[in-house]
Amino acid sequence: MAKKGGSAVYRVTDVIGTSSVSWEDAARTAVKTASKSLRDLRIAEVTKLDVKVENGKVMQFRARLALSFKYGG
Repeated sequence: MAKKGGSAVYRVTDVIGTSSVSWEDAARTAVKTASKSLRDLRIAEVTKLDVKVENGKVMQFRARLALSFKYGG
């Protein structure tokens, strides 16, 4: 629940998650890994999806996320 009259500052940083399974799994990987060093994650916005291709086959799904987290105390 938000505090009345409270204000906060959030920072946004880009991360890229990868997976050999799916874009959803790549996004989960990015959030899980980022949450180990970033506290108070709020929003993860998928900004780009792409795949790594080798010899005509999709080898890796990549999801770029803009993560927002509370900045400061």
